[in-house]
Amino acid sequence: MKNLKKISIFMLTAFSLLLLSSCNDTTDKFVVLETSPVILSDLTIADIELDAVNTNNPAVTFNWTEADYGKQASVNYSLEISADETFTNSVIPATINGNNTITLSVAELNTAAGNAGLNPFEWATLYARVVSNLGTQNGLPVPSNSISFSVFPFFNYVFNDFYIVGDATAPGWNNNNNNPALYRDENNSNVYYYTGFFANGHFKVLETIGLWHPQYGTDDGTTFWGTTETNTSPEPERFPFGGGDGIPVGFYTFTIDFGSKTFTFEPFNATGITSPVSLSIQGSSVTTTAMAPLAFDGHIWYASSVRLTPGDLTFSVDGTAWGSTTSFSGVATANGGNIPVVVEDDYDVWYNDLTGRYIMIPVNL
Repeated sequence: MKNLKKISIFMLTAFSLLLLSSCNDTTDKFVVLETSPVILSDLTIADIELDAVNTNNPAVTFNWTEADYGKQASVNYSLEISADETFTNSVIPATINGNNTITLSVAELNTAAGNAGLNPFEWATLYARVVSNLGTQNGLPVPSNSISFSVFPFFNYVFNDFYIVGDATAPGWNNNNNNPALYRDENNSNVYYYTGFFANGHFKVLETIGLWHPQYGTDDGTTFWGTTETNTSPEPERFPFGGGDGIPVGFYTFTIDFGSKTFTFEPFNATGITSPVSLSIQGSSVTTTAMAPLAFDGHIWYASSVRLTPGDLTFSVDGTAWGSTTSFSGVATANGGNIPVVVEDDYDVWYNDLTGRYIMIPVNL
C-alpha cells in the first residue's frame, strides 16, 4: 500500500512538472509583418499594338521586387489591370506564387484590355500594379506602385448568346430553324430575357444554333442546369415546369440568370399592344435594312447576317427612331439615342416591340 502511494505521488509530481513546463513554453510564434509595397518596374515599351493573328505570342512582361513579410513564407502575387488610375473596375489576368515576373500573351492582354472596358481598334491607356499577399486566404494584401502603358486591342467579344427551342416556341423542336435569341441585359451579362407568345408545350435553351449541347432546362421549376459539349447525358427537364403539363397558351416573360442558376416564367399582359406596320435598321453603320416579324409571334422581329460597320444605328419603328446607348444589347426607346457599333461583322439582329429590347449577335467573331 505504501509503495502504491509513493507511485501515485511520483506520477502526480511528474504530471505537475510537465504541466508547468507547458505553461512556461517559450517556443517562438510564427509572426509575419505587413510588407512594404513591392516595386513594379516600368515597361521597356510604352505602346503595344496587339496582333489578332499571332495571339499566342508574348505581348508584355511585368517584373517587380520581392515582398518581405519578415519571415520565410510563400508569397502570392496578383497582376491587376485597369482602365483608370484608381483601379475602380480592375481585372486580374494572372497570379503567381513565389516568383516576381509574369508574361502575358497577346490573347491574354487583349482579353484583359477588353474586360477592363477598352474599345477595340483604339489606342487607350492601361494601368497595372501587383498586389502581394500570403496564404490561401490572401492575407495581408499590399498593392505596389502603378505603371501605365498604351495598348491597341483587337476585338474581344466577351458575351455568350442563347436561343430557345421547343414545341411551345416558333422553331419547334428544331435546333436550326431561325431560333429566336434571348435578350441579354445591358448591365448584367449573366441575365437574359425573352418576352413573347408561347404555345401549349415546353422549351429548352441552347447555346449554339444547330447543336443540342450545351442545353439548359429545369427539374424543379425554379433552378436550372445544363449539359456541356462533351458531357451530354443526362439531360435536364424542359422549361418552365420540369416536364408535366404544357404551358397555357399566352404571352409570358422568361428571365434566366446564369449567375445564380435561377429563372422565372411569368404572364405578360400584351393587351392593346399592336405590332408596327414596318420596322427597319438605319444609321451610319448599315444600309437601311428591313426587319421581318416571326409568323409565330408578330412582336419578334429579325434580320439575319446584316453587315454592320463601326458607327451607330437605330430601329425605325413606323418612321420613329428607337435607340439606346449600349452596344450589342439593350432597351431601345423612342428617340433614345444611337446604338454604337464597335466592330465590323455580319450580325443577326433581333428586336422585340413588346419591350424595346434588342440584341445584335456577331456571326463570325
